[in-house]
Formats: sequence, structure tokens, C-alpha cells
Amino acid sequence: MERIKNPEELEALRGSLAKAEKPETVCISVCLGTGCQAYGSATVAEALDQEIRKQGLSEKIKVKNTGCHGFCERGPILVIRPRGIFYQKVKPEDAPEIIGKTVLGGEIIERLLYVEPGTEKKVIYEKDVPFYRKQSRIIFGNNGSIDPASIADYIRIGGYSALSKALFKMSPDGIIEEIKKSNLRGRGGGGFPTGVKWESCRKARGEPKYVLCNADEGDPGAFMDRSLLEGNPHSVLEGMIIGAFAIGASEGYIYVRMEYPLAVERLRTAIAQAEECGMLGKNILGSGFSFTVKINRGGGAFVCGESTALMASIEGRVGEPRTKYIHTAESGLWEKPSNLNNVETWANVPLIINSGADWFTKIGTAGSKGTKIFSLVGKINNTGLIEIPMGMTLKEIIYDIGGGIPGGKKFKAVQTGGPSGGCIPEKFIDLPVDYDELTKVGSMMGSGGMIVMDEGTCMVDLAKYFLTFLADESCGKCVPCREGVHRMLEIVTEITEGNGKEEDVPLLEEMSKTIVDTSLCALGGTAPNPVMSTIKYFRNEYEVHIKDKKCPAGVCRALIIYDVLGDKCTGCGACLKACPQEAISGEKKKPHKIDRKKCIKCGICKDICRFDAVQIK
Repeated sequence: MERIKNPEELEALRGSLAKAEKPETVCISVCLGTGCQAYGSATVAEALDQEIRKQGLSEKIKVKNTGCHGFCERGPILVIRPRGIFYQKVKPEDAPEIIGKTVLGGEIIERLLYVEPGTEKKVIYEKDVPFYRKQSRIIFGNNGSIDPASIADYIRIGGYSALSKALFKMSPDGIIEEIKKSNLRGRGGGGFPTGVKWESCRKARGEPKYVLCNADEGDPGAFMDRSLLEGNPHSVLEGMIIGAFAIGASEGYIYVRMEYPLAVERLRTAIAQAEECGMLGKNILGSGFSFTVKINRGGGAFVCGESTALMASIEGRVGEPRTKYIHTAESGLWEKPSNLNNVETWANVPLIINSGADWFTKIGTAGSKGTKIFSLVGKINNTGLIEIPMGMTLKEIIYDIGGGIPGGKKFKAVQTGGPSGGCIPEKFIDLPVDYDELTKVGSMMGSGGMIVMDEGTCMVDLAKYFLTFLADESCGKCVPCREGVHRMLEIVTEITEGNGKEEDVPLLEEMSKTIVDTSLCALGGTAPNPVMSTIKYFRNEYEVHIKDKKCPAGVCRALIIYDVLGDKCTGCGACLKACPQEAISGEKKKPHKIDRKKCIKCGICKDICRFDAVQIK
């Protein structure tokens, strides 16, 4: 694509691209995000392409390789537009039928439809799938309709129009005021007002100034930023360029963790295309403003999600945080004024500039405006990425969008905010989800991880899991985090192994307060949250582990035994064959027994038993 020299040429190109989209053309959008690719969506797209060429239909039917559609567990996913037919769990061998029956014949292939759990109702259209119905996908929605490797596709749907408006119709101060008015808060965890941060950096003394994107998404189970970069990288670039113009920066960095190869690949393509078209580099759109972006790949350290550790890593130093008495807006990357926002925050910027702060503030709650993307995972029927307006309740998220708990089990808690977040019990099921409400109950928004737990989850074991992660990821620079989190892990581990003491719980509470008050950075300052919140809401589970030496959820191996109920065991032999330790014995059609000396408590016998004869005591 040739270089675009001014706003008029940009709009002319947009018009020609829109006209080129023939209304009679059928477009099959195939998800090629990391999740669907793991299910084999690339081969599905290839099979569809081959079938279209085989039938000579290339002028009438197009296959579009898109980013993540959100409903990850149902992959490979495709949507047939303009009708909006939603097919899931598609296989390459389905291609001839999809082209012949659905596209050409108008017939629905029922086996590829989504079936609502419990109702057995088959859903034809994407908009009617319960997972999508209550979402507000203002940021994430374009993932399913554009090719992330095509800047032309992004321009066609209005891409870079916000940049044009910012450069030619707004002043840097005017842009900052609009962002401040929108009350856009940072989506990376802290929720700090974005406009205020931009203003501080603009006013700070020193040159050059840097604009940074934090794509070091390290929370277990979180993949929102990865999917945005994979599916719509230009939206993030456009937000960064607008922010750079407002702040007065000429250089930018996107810090992406090493485990995101597809995101990096699509970012590199997007940057190269934007430079070729004149959206990046010197004299952008003929405005006289110049800005360049480089990609920096992190080594996978969780602590590098912290702003100063991230900047140290870009500089080539060990990723360690520094004390915060000097703000990065004044002295950040190479001791120069620097502005850091995360992927989702930057993606919001073009929307606000195009549609206005007044439009944005109509979405959400009084203190938390706009939408938020969450990764909804754990013990829930519908897992994937969801984008909801701030203020939607946990109940709506878990039951209306998430489809409830598998197997008819009872909802127990949800953990928000990543490994340093808190566990919210069932009694707060009607809690509206926003920055302030989550903080009130001892959790936090974080980057957007949401892990659902059912009655089979042990909250003490859960606290141990997150402490293990945080102890391993501590950079070790400050004593409270380095030593304190490890000591808390030792105590909680002792409790799960039946060696806990009654004084352990008060000690954990005291240690938590000390670590929060004295740690150098937010990793240590929030590390005790899983323990604090589980003690606060599930103290009885700690007490049962300590006093009775039992795990109520039947999870902690040292505190449980497996037994066979004679009146339920049919002697089918399934458990006997599956046991890796040969700990099960018995004759056919007679009750079996478990040798507890040999049993390693792996749980395979319970999982494989069709008669519910294996029980945990």
C-alpha cells in the first residue's frame, strides 16, 4: 500500500475499500487466535479456501482469517457473514458441507451449532449465543471481523480516523482533557486515571519522552492483552500514536512477554504496514509529527509487569522494581519522562477520540467508566474472553454469560485480579464488578483475570497455589517479599499437610499486614491477598485443616483417603486397570478394595468410576 500523505487521502482510501466490499459476497470469518489454532483452526481455514477454489467460487465467497472471537473452548469457531451464522468445533472435513449446504444452499448444519446447556436449544446466530448476548464488545468485537495482518481491513472499518482527528482537529492539551473527561482508568491493574498520567508526563521536564505499552501479561489464566494484540494490533498502535502526540513523545516501546509469539508476529506486521502507509515514522499523515515504535520481548518474569521493573528490563538491566518516591512520568525509561499504559487501555483511546468522552462516560458506573475485558476461566461451563460494561454483577457474568457451574455443582467463590487478587465468596454474588466495589470486598480488578471455583475447591490449597507462584516470581530485591512470602508459603503448606498449629492463622494475618506495609513494589504489597481473603471468608476451612486434620473439599492429599463403597461397587474392574500403583484388588463382579499403603491418592480411580463407588474420606 502506498504512503498516505494527508487526511483526505486516508478518507478517500477508506471509501474505496468500503466500496470494494461487495454486499453479495459471503465472508467466512475463521478464528485464528492462539486458542482456536490449538484446536486446528488453520487447517479449517485452509480446507475452506481449497473448497472455494475447487468450486470456482472465489469471487462470491471469501475466507477471512481473524483474531480471537472470545468463546475459546468452542474452537475452532467460524461466523458466516452477513447472516451471522455461528458454527463451533468445526473440522476440516466439514468444509465441503459448509460451502455446499450452508453458503450455497442456505441450509443449517445442526451438528455444528452451539447447544445451550440444560435446555438442549440449538442456537444459529452469533448474536443469540448466550455467551455473547450480554456482552458489550466495543473493543473486542472487531477481532472477529477483520484480518489482523491487513491494515487495509483496519482502515476500512474506521481505523486511524481517530489519529487523523487528533493530529488535525485537536491540540495535545485538548486530547488530554478529553481523556481526563472520559475518566478512562488504567486497565492493567491499578486503575489510575489515564488522562492524569498523560498530563503529568507532558508537563514533566526532560527530553526525549517515551510512550510504553505493557503487554507483559503474566497472570495465570489471563490472555486478554495477548488476544487483542493477535486480533487487532492496529487499535493499540493507533492509541499509542495519539498518546505520544498528546504527551510530546517521539519514541515508543511495546513490551511483550516471550511466550506470545503470535502476538509479536502480528505486531511486527502491523508496525511494518503502518510505517509503509505513513501512520508511523516521520511526518505522520503530513502533520509534521513523528513517532516510532519498537518491540521489546520480555523473558517471562512476572515482576516485569511492574512499571519500573519493565523499564529496567527494556534498558537491558535485571527486571527489578525501584522505590516510588520518583514517578516514572518524571523519571522513567533511561531516567526520562515516560508514560506506561497496558494494551487494553491504549485500545480504548481511539474509541474515545472518535466518539467522545460523553459517549464513553455513559457506559459503566460512577467511578469506573467503559467496558472491561475479562478472561473467564475455571469451574464454569463457558470459558473464554468476555467484554462487559463496568458494573455488571458477578451473578450475570457467571450464570448468564458463563453458563453456570459444570455438573450442577454449587458456586463457591471467584478469584479476581490475578495471583495477587482476592477470593470473593458466594454471598457477594450480586456484587457489581468495578474497581471500587472489588476493592471493598478485599479483591481488585487487576488486569482482568477471573477464576471461578466450585464446592470441590479447597481454599487453603488455592492460597498455597498462588503463594507458590508469587514466591517463585519474587525478584528477591526486598526482604518482606523475598522472605515473607516464602515463610507464608511454608506455613500454609504445613496446614495442607496436616501439620498446622492453631497459632498459624493469627501469624499469617500478622505477616500479611507486615508484607503489605513494607514491600518495595505492588507484587509484594498484594502477594498476601489470596491468604488474607481466604482467611477472611473461609476461616473455618483453615480451622478444620488444623484442628480436625481434614480437608472438607477432599483436595489436600495428606488429609484424605480413598475408599470403595461395597454397596455401590459392581466389580467392573475399571479402577483396577487404571490404577498406576496396582493398589486396587478384587474379583470380577465383586466389591474391590484399595490398599492404602500403596495408594498415592492420584484420584484416577474416582475419576474413572461410573458408579460413584470410590469416595474420599
